[in-house]
Amino acid sequence: MDFKALSEARYSVRKYSDAPVEPEKLELVLNAARTAPTAHNYQPQRVFVLESKSALEKAEVCTASHFHPPVMLVVAYDASASWKREYDGKDHGEIDATIAATQMMLQAADLGLGTTYIGMFEPEKLLVEFPEMAGTIPIAMLSLGYPAENAHPSRLHYDRKPLSELVTRI
Repeated sequence: MDFKALSEARYSVRKYSDAPVEPEKLELVLNAARTAPTAHNYQPQRVFVLESKSALEKAEVCTASHFHPPVMLVVAYDASASWKREYDGKDHGEIDATIAATQMMLQAADLGLGTTYIGMFEPEKLLVEFPEMAGTIPIAMLSLGYPAENAHPSRLHYDRKPLSELVTRI
């Protein structure tokens, strides 16, 4: 699929089929995070793959968004590994992790998989439920799987502001 078609077709999936995500497709999605550009190439992004029934149940406790995917990816960053802008100390870890999440979502869409970027979750609760995430700052949960047969974009999906409201030419 060409990029324009891919970016226009991708939508937040809120209902998944029971079909499992093939390991080779999951690896391609994860590799998209690995190859994402990061500030100074420090690569602070970390991805936690939640696939087991117990891990998915624990993840459900941490968010109000319940889409029941076969895989949940928690995207985080390691603040001790992220680049800080010299003049004001701005930490680019969240930016780097978000770029990685975006690349994973687009790769998933290209493979026929659906995702939703979930920002409505409790990071502290996630860190308690998953001690493996200690030392990271979770920024998003990505549901991942095949869209259910009756899945469709939300009614707001196609509401886009015109470029004139988003872009200022100087």
